[in-house]
Amino acid sequence: MGETPDVPRLGTTLQADGVSFRVWAPNAEQVSVIGNFNGWNGATDPMTADGHGYWQATVASAQVGDHYKYQLTTSAGVLQRIDPHAREVTSSVGNAVIHDPAFDWKDDQFSMPPWNQLVIYELHVGTFNNENAGQPGQFISITARLEHLKRLGVNAIQIMPVGQFAGSRSWGYNPSHLFAVDSDYGGSLGLKRFVKRAHQAGIAVILDVVYNHFGPSDLDLWQFDGWSENGRGGIYFYNDDRAITPWGETRPDYGRGEVRQFILDNVLMWLDEYHMDGLRFDSTLYIRHYGDSGNEELPDGWSMLQAINETVARSRPGRLTIAEDLQGNDWITKGVGAGGAGFGSQWDPNFVQPIREAVIATQDQSRSLSSIRDAILYRYNDDAFERVIYSESHDDVANGQARIPQEVSGSDPTGWYAQKRSTMAAAMVFTAPGIPMLFQGQEFLEGGWFRDTVPVDWDQNATFSGIVRLYRDLIGLRLNQQRISQGLCGQFTQVYHLNEERKLLAFHRWDQGGPADDVVVVANFLHQPQDGYVVGFPAPGLWKLRFNSDWQGYSTSFEGYQSSDTEAGPGSCDALPCSASVSIAPYSVLIYSQ
Repeated sequence: MGETPDVPRLGTTLQADGVSFRVWAPNAEQVSVIGNFNGWNGATDPMTADGHGYWQATVASAQVGDHYKYQLTTSAGVLQRIDPHAREVTSSVGNAVIHDPAFDWKDDQFSMPPWNQLVIYELHVGTFNNENAGQPGQFISITARLEHLKRLGVNAIQIMPVGQFAGSRSWGYNPSHLFAVDSDYGGSLGLKRFVKRAHQAGIAVILDVVYNHFGPSDLDLWQFDGWSENGRGGIYFYNDDRAITPWGETRPDYGRGEVRQFILDNVLMWLDEYHMDGLRFDSTLYIRHYGDSGNEELPDGWSMLQAINETVARSRPGRLTIAEDLQGNDWITKGVGAGGAGFGSQWDPNFVQPIREAVIATQDQSRSLSSIRDAILYRYNDDAFERVIYSESHDDVANGQARIPQEVSGSDPTGWYAQKRSTMAAAMVFTAPGIPMLFQGQEFLEGGWFRDTVPVDWDQNATFSGIVRLYRDLIGLRLNQQRISQGLCGQFTQVYHLNEERKLLAFHRWDQGGPADDVVVVANFLHQPQDGYVVGFPAPGLWKLRFNSDWQGYSTSFEGYQSSDTEAGPGSCDALPCSASVSIAPYSVLIYSQ
């Protein structure tokens, strides 16, 4: 991304002789720093231009905690702007604050588990654990629930965007200030403390970032130094039709070196200053495409994504970048050297959509097992873990859709049908190949749909503690915690039995193969039990039943159907060398290993 001359860090830098300020404003005629350290007087601390569009000044009287802005004399008049690189602001329309980046990480040497051993929990800071309905939740409120997440087996938290946004409540996808952490959530210090505590609990933190558009409201970057064309955004944005996005005409100009560097600086800030273990990039389709339906290629965006991922892979190895592209495109996670965008993994629509349809459908005949098979087997570049798989995410439980229990039974979202079929979806998430992800409250049947004003109902954590245990048991098997299910961490999958008439499906997962590795999953998508049903098994001998989703310990609504261990004998079945009979309850999943 070396299109711009090397320049010192933009924003503020604490020095022995005061505070250094640096800003990019190539069309300004004069720039000054104004703040409470100089009575907001534009004549006191003028900045010096360096000939490349950057302005700099060192102010001896400025100190940490002071408020400031830049005053720009431009052809459009005298403008006051918040520092684009401000690490702290009083609000989205307030002042920048001189920030002290120092933080005692106390030898934070945390490293994320291998990607095939990740379990991600997506959450929204403002609603995840908000005990004061009048205020959004804060980072410290997430910290209070880390023990719950750790006990559940989660080892990575993905938080929705936290860059300063307009207003006090938002999903976070309307960033006004990319470098400042939202003050209502607890600001920079609150986020650093949260990450440190999460790492101490053995939990990685992945942050959702938004680079497909900025704002569109409370956006001081708009016509920042007075220049623009076609009535559009000026130096930080495209000034033609490439500016248009579904969220406003605020797509950054990915072809301009200074703007590319602005975004790369933001990526590296999260990884370096906040010790983030990964980043999830919002709607990369609208970074690499433009147009009314996102169908016009934007080479600038593609090359910027490549440059970001190449930089992260080279200089911050082990950090995970995840794309939300949702087009089923192998090139998103193909290596940069091969011409791909270079992401580590991507959200997979080829999993979530068929699985949701299968469990939400009212009639059994509407459940397509061939679609479920395809969802289980789908992969990018022949790597099972280049995809993140889930049945609920913030997007899938809003915008006209609800949580799965609500979709299954709107009149009884905690009843038998809702419990049985939502937990079937969860069992598919944790047994299919991919990086599994939950959305906040999913583990205790959170209902309704996601809104940034409605807190998660933590009372349900106690009410449905058995369902929480079901999720915990699934995650334990997925992570091979008892050393009996290594295959669920492996690359290999074979869906070897599919009966559309009786709605029963069986598949085999393995890593190296053999005892404690081979895993067999049997799923009954029928409203009736299936007794003595014969399916193939990969090896002879006793196969222990490790999980039965119908166990009454998970819910008093369940029948506690008498599924059991089974003995696989000789005689090929389903193109496997052995066979055994299984008995399975309605809408249930069984997991076997040796």
